[in-house]
Amino acid sequence: MLHLGNLRTEQDTSRTTLVHDWPKRFSMLAETARDPRLKAFYAQGTPSGDSPLQHVPLAALDVETTGLNTSQDEIVSIGVVPMTLERIQASASRYWVVHPKTELRPESITIHAITHSQIEEAPDLEAILDELLPMLAGRIIVVHCRDIERSFLNAALMSRIGEGIEFPVIDTMELEARLHRKPPTLFARLLGRRTRPVSIRLAPSRARYRLPRYRAHHALTDALATAELLQAQVAHRFSPQTPLHELWR
Repeated sequence: MLHLGNLRTEQDTSRTTLVHDWPKRFSMLAETARDPRLKAFYAQGTPSGDSPLQHVPLAALDVETTGLNTSQDEIVSIGVVPMTLERIQASASRYWVVHPKTELRPESITIHAITHSQIEEAPDLEAILDELLPMLAGRIIVVHCRDIERSFLNAALMSRIGEGIEFPVIDTMELEARLHRKPPTLFARLLGRRTRPVSIRLAPSRARYRLPRYRAHHALTDALATAELLQAQVAHRFSPQTPLHELWR
């Protein structure tokens, strides 16, 4: 995932931010989606919000992009790692480099190390939908910053098949924000105290749980890192019995 300092994705204002009954929403989308791949994705359904986390099938997802603006940037690589709270299925993970419709920028190449020669030989994202969507179907998607993965996938499908995509996510960055980005207390405000915000980016978040440091900005590695982070967050701050609706968005 690219550095978030200059994040300017399209605001995630679709119904994905407002849905409370995702199974019902998926049932409706399975009826209205035109693309057969999307129909099949929605037809798999999604777990109920009352489901305990320990029973929920998950898939950690990360994308690397040409930049951070969904109106002009595109996905260049995707990593998916199937998982549950108890097990990360690394052997079943997948990684794709895809050909964006926009030019690679030198600064993005520096970050994710995907070069022009690599994308010249890569398929368009639409060509991998038959593999990607079944890997995500029936699972709750785990990401670190939903404004990247969900927004960029939605924009990519919209530009290719004329339909976007909706799905609930567990956002490990948002879970860290709940703990570390609370408003200052009244006492602190009265004293005029200002504290430096705690970083909720992926690597610092992992470090707080004493998870190992991985190479950043590789989609598959970041997906694995996100999967491990969620497991640590649940072990330390939630429980396997926590209902899904307390975490998803």
